Amino acid sequence: MAPLPHLPADPDDDPEGYVGLPAEAAAARARARGWTDVRALPPGAIVTLEYRAGRLNFEVGHGSVLRCWKG
Repeated sequence: MAPLPHLPADPDDDPEGYVGLPAEAAAARARARGWTDVRALPPGAIVTLEYRAGRLNFEVGHGSVLRCWKG
């Protein structure tokens, strides 16, 4: 059996702390806290379900973060 790849750890950060922030400020905070990929999506956007270490997803409506999740 092949060894499992070493995946980088996500930053120690709570996604709920981004909810309600302006989208631009949330993205800047996420990058400053070590997230390598920050993705802003409109409400109801269709997204793939693969998990990517280091990615933080924002659902953004009317300029503010409505929901946030890792991967």
